Amino acid sequence: MVGRQGRRELELDQLDLRYETLHICSPERDKRMVASLSEVGQLMPVVAVQADESPERLVLIDGYRRVRGLRRLHQEIVQVLVWDLSEVDALMLRRSLGSSSGETTLEQSWLLYEIRSRFGLSLEELASRFERSPSWVSRRLALVRELPGVVQELIRHGRIVPHAAAKYLVPLARANGKHCERLARAIAPGRLSSREIGELYSAWRDAAPAGRERLVSDPMLFLRTRSAITEASRDGLGPRCALLEDVSVIAAVSRRAVRRLRAGAAAGLTPEESREMRCALGVARAGIERLVSGLEESVGVDDAGPGNANGDPGAE
Repeated sequence: MVGRQGRRELELDQLDLRYETLHICSPERDKRMVASLSEVGQLMPVVAVQADESPERLVLIDGYRRVRGLRRLHQEIVQVLVWDLSEVDALMLRRSLGSSSGETTLEQSWLLYEIRSRFGLSLEELASRFERSPSWVSRRLALVRELPGVVQELIRHGRIVPHAAAKYLVPLARANGKHCERLARAIAPGRLSSREIGELYSAWRDAAPAGRERLVSDPMLFLRTRSAITEASRDGLGPRCALLEDVSVIAAVSRRAVRRLRAGAAAGLTPEESREMRCALGVARAGIERLVSGLEESVGVDDAGPGNANGDPGAE
């Protein structure tokens, strides 16, 4: 049973907002909250507890959107409900009373990281409170450590889709933190969809170093070019553009496979896996040979151009 000290009226400046960074802001929801507060006022109190280190100070636990709305309306007074709980217990109760199923992966990670760093709970204690395994807790904490702080701030302010950040920007940060930060800064003004961010990550992953540099320098140019190809397909240029894109995909996949081979991915293959590999390569080689032969017949490509190494048309 939660002990309560009742409602209070406080000035907004009296609230400690130390947990504001645990939540992702939604500009649309913030606008609706401002409209509601303007029309009917504050109907529900915010929730606070006494600060562990300073009982005379109240720490806001729930109601950050209402507080932002009141500030935008230049209101100075806020209705507060004070819980007689410690900060960590209040944070966990707020999570259980709210819709924790609607939490994003990063919000879970931020809450875990805050509790661990502020209150010194072990992985086992966090796992028990969240009813998860220690390995789940460890993976969530890793997200906070791996994702650059600048990127996390853009997510908090609703500039980057959280799902896309967890799915695409985290692996990009693991591979190249600086490129992740540059890409995030470049795409934030456009508020891209998860699908668009996924396209950028796939293109970066498959590109050569020079191509990666161009992409993070101007990711919007890449998306405009991709959109132009799609529009061209609708205008009757589909087969030609599709062929160019297919050949580009073949080249990109080949480069990626070579990188993995050089990194030792083929070491330790079982005899069965080796047979599957040789079979797949045979099919791929036959397909590429048919493609090259067909192109030679269609556009008159020479067997080897004078500028290609060793007379190999694919060397460049």
